[in-house]
Amino acid sequence: MKNLILFTLFSSACALFSCSGDDSEATTSQDNEVDYSVVIDASSDNFTGVTVNIVPCTLSNGTETNCYEIVTTSAPTDHEMGPWCPSNISDDDSAGGIWLDSGTVYDVDGEFVSNLATFYNDNTWLMYDDNGDIYITETEEDCINAANPNVGEEYENFCVECIPSYITDLTQTWTIPITPIALTTTYSFNTAPGATTGPSTRGVALNGIEFSAPAPVSNILAAYTLAPFDDAGGHINVNQGYHYHAATQDIADRHVITQTDGHAELIGYAMDGHGIYARVDEIGNEPTDLDECKGHYDDIRGYHYHVDNAGNNNFIDCLKGAYVL
Repeated sequence: MKNLILFTLFSSACALFSCSGDDSEATTSQDNEVDYSVVIDASSDNFTGVTVNIVPCTLSNGTETNCYEIVTTSAPTDHEMGPWCPSNISDDDSAGGIWLDSGTVYDVDGEFVSNLATFYNDNTWLMYDDNGDIYITETEEDCINAANPNVGEEYENFCVECIPSYITDLTQTWTIPITPIALTTTYSFNTAPGATTGPSTRGVALNGIEFSAPAPVSNILAAYTLAPFDDAGGHINVNQGYHYHAATQDIADRHVITQTDGHAELIGYAMDGHGIYARVDEIGNEPTDLDECKGHYDDIRGYHYHVDNAGNNNFIDCLKGAYVL
């Protein structure tokens, strides 16, 4: 089993304490706000490989303020993507990615694929031929079709792998408040099909990549497909580009911001502008006072979140603050 723990990112510690200056001037609706003594602005200096602009915006509580508009190419610049699907059932874990199930991270090596029928107690699973070669989607069309919620039977028992060449022209834009505003009422993420209000995206990593909603694992498995994540917790579809579903660690060249007091590293920002930090601190301790959103407050970082266990296919559970409309 590869050593997969928590996803982290880097930069200078001083950027964590950026001052708002003129960038964060706002007209604010005070109703339903929480008055924390320390509020830490999001800092454009913390990002890498993206374009950050300052734009006017309106938040969900009526505040008119300035926000960061983060434009990314949908591919990380700080670490490699893939691999996802191993080629043969004899392959070791270096040939494949990971799978998330019931709170556990599994290596998608050849043995994992060959044992799917046993793992899921269903003999319909048989994702390889007589030579042990694994059935893998090979074209962009296959990638699109196999990712369809109504995937056809022709993709049954395929390992779904969408590759970076499919998204070379894709860009994504994320907008977050520069100065976060904590509220007394939390926001539960909107994941309903066709929903037009409120974000479903949890946040954005410091390399500009989306912290996505949980992957629809049940739907993927119901179609007898497997859509592995790479060791960084990400995979590709042609609409989202490369995106993360889990927070993992020990990825070479990952962009992180370490904390001088041993606190868990800053890895990104939620859609309400509050910082998102790794799950455990430098000695492996997890916070014990997290609220329903997986957040808490301290006098250095203000209100902030800590990510969920990677095996839970999740980052945070709700937003404490106002988000961009």
